[in-house]
Order: sequence, then structure tokens, then C-alpha cells
Amino acid sequence: MSQCIDPIVGKILAGWRYDISGLAPEMRGDYEEHFNDCERCRSKRRLHRTIDVSLIALASVSAGVFLLAFGVIRHFGPQHAFILELAALAGFALSALIWLVVAVATPAPVTMIEAAKVGARRVHDRLPQEIRERLPEELRMKITGS
Repeated sequence: MSQCIDPIVGKILAGWRYDISGLAPEMRGDYEEHFNDCERCRSKRRLHRTIDVSLIALASVSAGVFLLAFGVIRHFGPQHAFILELAALAGFALSALIWLVVAVATPAPVTMIEAAKVGARRVHDRLPQEIRERLPEELRMKITGS
């Protein structure tokens, strides 16, 4: 991997886990420029966002599996079903807590919203002009960002 082009800025960004979403727009300029110029920091940020989104996805799948286990236990009613149901609900609660902590402590939701906006812009740009004109002005402003 290449070296950071500005190690001081790179260390600041590393301390923030490469997240500048909480900064005011007028303060982001230098950091966004650094991301544009520095391949190392850009790849590190991509790695961190991938980990964040993967953790949310894994916690979601885990919660679903625990709910499924609860349903199966409830349906078949094996011996000691109450204890198994409590274990399944505790697993669901822990998965939900982990999901919540990751969603609050990381910029993953902001990243997903930005990805959705980029996708919406792409779809909007491919629409025929007559359909684009039918969209409400407020929606068009949100999609295009202008």
C-alpha cells in the first residue's frame, strides 16, 4: 500500500476512523481534498465503511436467526422449551443491541444514505425527460442535490 501524502492529516483522519460526516461542510474541504488525492486514506475509509456495514448486516442476520429459533421452539414445544425460548430471545436482544451500537457509533447509516442518493441520481439521470418533469420539485431537489 502506498504512503499517505500528508501523514499529519492522515493521522487525524485515522483517529476519526476516516469519518468526516460529523464535520460542518465548511470544515470538510481540506479533508475531502485529502481523500481525493490520497489513495491510502481513501482505501482505509472504504475498508472501515465496509466493516461497519458488514457488522450491521451480520447483526441483522443474527437477530433474524434468533427470532427464527424462537419460532421453531414455540412451534415444536420441546422439553425445556421455556429455557430455550429465553435463550433465543436473549440472543435476539443482544443482536439488536449490537446492531444499535454499530448504527449509532459508526457512520454506516450515513454511508448507506449517501449510496442510496447516488443510486437515485443514476436512476433519475436515465429517466426520459417527460417523466423527470413530472416529478415534484421537492423530490427533484433531493435527488439532484441542487
